Amino acid sequence: MSSFRPSVGRTVHYRSLGTPVREDGTQEFPPQCRAAIITEVEADSDLVGLAVLNPTGTFFHSLAAGGCAHDEALAFGGTWHWPERV
Repeated sequence: MSSFRPSVGRTVHYRSLGTPVREDGTQEFPPQCRAAIITEVEADSDLVGLAVLNPTGTFFHSLAAGGCAHDEALAFGGTWHWPERV
């Protein structure tokens, strides 16, 4: 678990999955960070439900559908992390 605890209403970043890699090694849409809001939290866990804000609309990841795991390393799509401090 991270040093900060996720809670409903917090703003986080969601790393999108992107489209599958083509045979030539390119992707139509590579993974990107998107703004998201935590909508639910699994007790004693970093697994959360998110409302993801995309340029083309809102996407929901509920805990009932598997939720989103925490990943500060940005290694995996479909995960969330705390916004970078700038």
